Amino acid sequence: MLVGAALSRLSLFVVGKVRDVATSVVIQFVTTFAVWILAERLRLSGIITIVSFAILTARSAPARMPARLRIPSYAVWEVVVFILNVLAFILVGLQLRPILQRLSRPQLLDYLATAAAVCAVVIVVRMLWALAYALAEPWPRRRPGDPRSAPRDSVRSAIAIGWSGMRGIVTLAAGLALPAAFPGRDLILFSAFSVVLVTLVPQGGTLAPLMRLLRLEDDGTVEAEIRRARAETARAGLEALHGAGENGVTALLARKYEARLRGADGSAPVAADGVDDGPAYAEALRRAYAAERGKLIELRASGVIGDDAFHRVEEELDWAEMHAQAQFGTA
Repeated sequence: MLVGAALSRLSLFVVGKVRDVATSVVIQFVTTFAVWILAERLRLSGIITIVSFAILTARSAPARMPARLRIPSYAVWEVVVFILNVLAFILVGLQLRPILQRLSRPQLLDYLATAAAVCAVVIVVRMLWALAYALAEPWPRRRPGDPRSAPRDSVRSAIAIGWSGMRGIVTLAAGLALPAAFPGRDLILFSAFSVVLVTLVPQGGTLAPLMRLLRLEDDGTVEAEIRRARAETARAGLEALHGAGENGVTALLARKYEARLRGADGSAPVAADGVDDGPAYAEALRRAYAAERGKLIELRASGVIGDDAFHRVEEELDWAEMHAQAQFGTA
């Protein structure tokens, strides 16, 4: 994990120095493969190293990667992740066939029994952990009047969370990463595929009916977090404008931010909307966007908003920033 964290910092430093989109995406791909290869050379777990690298990179990238690089990078990685998921399942399928052909009937029954036991443990342990957390959550943290804080609702939510533990490419990669001569590799790979299949098909297929049975509905948490994030970031942008000194440009932008703050629905970031007062306007807008982004990162780091709300508001801010860059030609 320490190696993954160190390489994450190095990768973000390098990517932060690049301004070309294609070069940035290529560096991201090369770095990802290099992290895996280096972990294997150092005889570390490639899975743990690459996962820690990816998690830390994803958490730190918003503060270091400009919008003009992040938007196309997200689009590319979304397609790549989908393709890799498909290829992983195809590869496992190709490896399972010779495994099954090598097994006698008694061995196959043993494999099925082992895989069933592993699947049961995976599902039951997750369910028990979710229920235990819901029941053991400290009462002082429960907010009076919040319906989500009721113990009964917490248990129902915990059941849904416990049942939604679908496994995917990381589980498959853990099995595929084992050397061909590793003892019990066939059984591990068979069990990994079984866990993925059971958690995706039976659990995934019954999740929606289970939620209806538990009478769980969207409580509006994400939308509330989005509205709060928009208001807080707008306030940060307004404060940045006031701190830049009073002039015609900042006064114009400040009025827009004030109108945005007065909006009951918490509107999206202020855009350039055709106003062109030259470099002064562009610099004031850049300063406001930087303050908004810093506040947004702070809100997520402090736990005020979650990842869903963060990415929604981040995307709005990215597009507003891209619009300003296209209009004024500034970075």
